Amino acid sequence: MLVTVAYSVMTCYPIYMETAKRNPSAMRTPGAVLLISCYELGHRPIGLTRPLRALESAGFSPDTIDIAVETLDTEKVSRAEFIGISVPMHTALRLGVHLLQRIRELNPDVPICMYGLYAGLNADYLLSHGVDYCISGEVSTQLVELVQSLAKKKHTKAQKHPTITIGKLPALEKYAQFEDKDEVRTVGYTETTHGCKHLCTHCPIPPVYNGKFFPVQRDTVLDEIQKQVAEGATHITFGDPDFLNGPMHGLRILRAMHEICPDLTFDFTTKIEHILKHRKHFAEFAGLGCRFIISAVESLSDKALTILEKHHTRADVETALEIVHGAGIALRPTWVPFTPWTTLDDYLEILEFVNTHRLVYHVDLVQYAVRLLIPPGSYLLNRPETKALSFTFDQTVFSYMWSHSDPRMDELHKTVNALVEKDARTDVDTKDTFYRIWELAADMKGQPIPKRRSVLHLPAPRITEAWFC
Repeated sequence: MLVTVAYSVMTCYPIYMETAKRNPSAMRTPGAVLLISCYELGHRPIGLTRPLRALESAGFSPDTIDIAVETLDTEKVSRAEFIGISVPMHTALRLGVHLLQRIRELNPDVPICMYGLYAGLNADYLLSHGVDYCISGEVSTQLVELVQSLAKKKHTKAQKHPTITIGKLPALEKYAQFEDKDEVRTVGYTETTHGCKHLCTHCPIPPVYNGKFFPVQRDTVLDEIQKQVAEGATHITFGDPDFLNGPMHGLRILRAMHEICPDLTFDFTTKIEHILKHRKHFAEFAGLGCRFIISAVESLSDKALTILEKHHTRADVETALEIVHGAGIALRPTWVPFTPWTTLDDYLEILEFVNTHRLVYHVDLVQYAVRLLIPPGSYLLNRPETKALSFTFDQTVFSYMWSHSDPRMDELHKTVNALVEKDARTDVDTKDTFYRIWELAADMKGQPIPKRRSVLHLPAPRITEAWFC
């Protein structure tokens, strides 16, 4: 018998699936619903925590696996009546697709749902390669609706099941830590909003949320924070795409958090333009415990910034540095230095900028090797500059493939990427690798090798997980 579930939510993509062999009454037994996270930036995955709590509130008893810090528990997979795989980013998606075959070997008939940003963007491929459902957008609500719908199908006589002890989420100590000189803190994670009101063309969020964002209830966020503090968290990462999309909402949460847990420190992510617009709040952010801020600078090239629709300039970045550093907070810029429009001069300008502004330890080395990813549905595909490119979509990597018009840039990317990976494995000092990257780019340009200036590069607070895409 073939059945399907109809949904009015546009971001849920069901297909027909065989359910005659399933026992719907088993869906509420412990471990029948299994949630798997593949990778979430080195922190405890919110792609597990929030769906887990939502399903528990709906009367289910889910189990979890985070393969970033745990081995795949084959017993959990084999007994599952439903499996959800969180794929909020590109790396997670590729790991999740690799995981599919193993799941099907262990549990051939189990309904599988992939959920998160990259599930929606790649739904056509996933639904034709062994996935039964794809969900993006507000995933917790949709996951509960999906599981409830499967559980409500024709019931059979309930069967006895062995007593199963549901495993807890991995300890926070298994994830990346906060470091600042000799200070080390255990990191918790939450988000105060979903979506983003901005439409940066290279970001995977606009195709799903289309410029909308939704606040998470303050009590929900504070409850998540307090539970993680009880587990030992002393630093909180606010992982919103942009914490200052709703500045007063975020600020009220920070004030309440500080009142409850005054020793907590935190970090958040926001746009350069929001730093300028809300500069009056940064002294208070510092007083409430903010240690660093991440901002997607991406480029200093006017052309690249226009195509990416970042709405800031190099001068704005310099002003943002003054605002944030003036408040006693570190600004950690991120970059996309390899795009079809980034020249070798542009790349060298980034390195000069980082050196001049004493940001060597504020930038994770992987940032110098980031190559523009163009997933299906990307807003970049609507830009005339992108339409003029010659590229093809590669389903195996879930991205449009492009080559630079200057072959030196593709060669530089490969060389820098290999250097960063090698030095990361061997714990080479960040400054040494930075100057080596600069030497490679300068040599390719035919410029003299840059001298290591006497400028003081101060250590900067960071999270120990640098890989982010």
